[in-house]
Amino acid sequence: MNLRFVEAFYWVVSLKSVSRAAEKLFVTQSAMSSRIAALEEELGVLLLDRRDKQFRLTVAGMRFFNHAQRLLALQREIKAEIGAGAPRAVSLRIGAIESVLHSWLIDWVHHMRAGNPDFELELTVETTPVLIDQIHRGALDIAFAALPSVGERLRTRALPPMQMVFVGHGELHRKRRYTLADLAGFDLLTFQRGSQPHVGLVDMFRDAGLELRRVHNISSISAMVQLVEGGFGIATLPLAAVQRLAARLPLKPLNCEAKLLPLPVHASYRDDPTSVVAQGVVDAVMDYVGAARVSTNHRKKR
Repeated sequence: MNLRFVEAFYWVVSLKSVSRAAEKLFVTQSAMSSRIAALEEELGVLLLDRRDKQFRLTVAGMRFFNHAQRLLALQREIKAEIGAGAPRAVSLRIGAIESVLHSWLIDWVHHMRAGNPDFELELTVETTPVLIDQIHRGALDIAFAALPSVGERLRTRALPPMQMVFVGHGELHRKRRYTLADLAGFDLLTFQRGSQPHVGLVDMFRDAGLELRRVHNISSISAMVQLVEGGFGIATLPLAAVQRLAARLPLKPLNCEAKLLPLPVHASYRDDPTSVVAQGVVDAVMDYVGAARVSTNHRKKR
């Protein structure tokens, strides 16, 4: 039995789509269909119900799917135990929100590359809803987003949340401490409408009985930074991102009487019996981000 055909069937079922499975395995849709057809011919049964456009497994297909998972897991174990000892190149399709990109992702990529010289990265920077959709469709191996991806055979782990701060222009915003009433008089820049930072910001001022002058919803950190740099209002951004950007731009975190809610970050990936690479990378990211946080806290105490 050709295990490439078994793998093709596994991903068609997992992603509930021949076209998405083809994209995942970097083959054409016709090649994917041919693999499924060859597997059905070898087994002597139909695995997919093709009577209409809705994706369905036959009874035999449901039974074989369990065998497919075990076959692929066994293949992975055999390769790990008695395969060639030379490490394989790691190739990953990673998606991340901008907050992650501007905070720790670039440093982690350099760290990853140092230990894996053949590391190949396909990076997508998008909003959380787009990343969740892409991980569901199998277009990404790992997504770092503000919400977890929930679904069959999807795994999610919570990373340390990011501290959020009000950010102003170093020359224009010089008060030692800002009250919420002070900030309510400025144009405020935050992430897209309905996002956690946007909702948290609006609720904070509403609970204080303050009416905001204007709130601008912007999905790009780069755009927010340029607006603040140009003197157009105050932004809400992750502190880690501001600390990186302030080294070359006139940005500074503002001391405020109230604290913004931290931004949650979740690493989502698909359970894959053919490989533990995604899980291993998420483990490495958890260790890296955790170590960086401990180091930062230690420097603050000193």
